[in-house]
Amino acid sequence: MKILTANRLTDGEAVWYAIDRSWAETIERSEIAADKEAEARLEAVGKAAHDNNEVIDVNLIDVELVDGVPVPTRLRERIRAAGPSNRNDLGKQARPELVRAA
Repeated sequence: MKILTANRLTDGEAVWYAIDRSWAETIERSEIAADKEAEARLEAVGKAAHDNNEVIDVNLIDVELVDGVPVPTRLRERIRAAGPSNRNDLGKQARPELVRAA
């Protein structure tokens, strides 16, 4: 399974392509590609958003579902999804409005 991630061009924020066709600031709303056809569609979405100067550093990343939530398989992407691994008071993990509802 893969999801599409990028950095928003206006402020550098890590974002993920969401099921509502927006760029979400949290990974939980990501659209998941379960096959090659869906991956190709997400790549086309990412290329179009890049070409329209919406995002940069567009990548498909591997995820697994944990309790219905996509979790990146690589540490680098887990850090991008949450924030610095050495400071819980910084990054997305420190922003209550972005913390996933329990």
